[in-house]
Amino acid sequence: MFADVEIKLKKRNKMLFSRDSKCLQELLKLIQLQKHQILVMWALDCAKIPLEQFEAKYPDERGPRTSLELCEAWARGRIKMPVAKRAILDVHAVAKKIDDKEYSALCHAIGHAGATVHVETHALGLPIYELTAMVLKYGKDNFQKPVSEKINYYYYRLLYWQENTDKLGLDWAGFLLDDTSPNKERLLSEKRKLKQQRL
Repeated sequence: MFADVEIKLKKRNKMLFSRDSKCLQELLKLIQLQKHQILVMWALDCAKIPLEQFEAKYPDERGPRTSLELCEAWARGRIKMPVAKRAILDVHAVAKKIDDKEYSALCHAIGHAGATVHVETHALGLPIYELTAMVLKYGKDNFQKPVSEKINYYYYRLLYWQENTDKLGLDWAGFLLDDTSPNKERLLSEKRKLKQQRL
């Protein structure tokens, strides 16, 4: 299940997971079935754990928390996109300046969680980067169990939000209320399959 991850680890790749990672395929299929609002709730919820881990080591770096707060405000229609976009870009800038691969990956995970408000394709960035951080934390011989457990956590949290998002009566920005727009992650997957068939 993790053969591709182990290959990337040997090659010292920066990112150890991708849309093609075998271990993420069931989660990816579930993501492709969701409305945008559900993915926003899921990503912002799941980002709380990497945020806590990041702040435990870098308590003075407030950018990631501010970014998530602004992205939630954007999702609720309280602020406009440019303010949240700036905060997301700032989080990725923090990730690049940190000389710590594990915490840099956590920071990128938080940035992608917030960016899910913009487009569904960012949702998978959260697990791609957070799981990378976990592999770096546990090492090549010990990551399999905690990573498998985390993938299950993502999957069941997404089922939870699928069931409960509409029940909360939350305010949403107008662009998130458009249920006629197709899931961008599903569109991306279809486009990639067509490209592979042509090769």
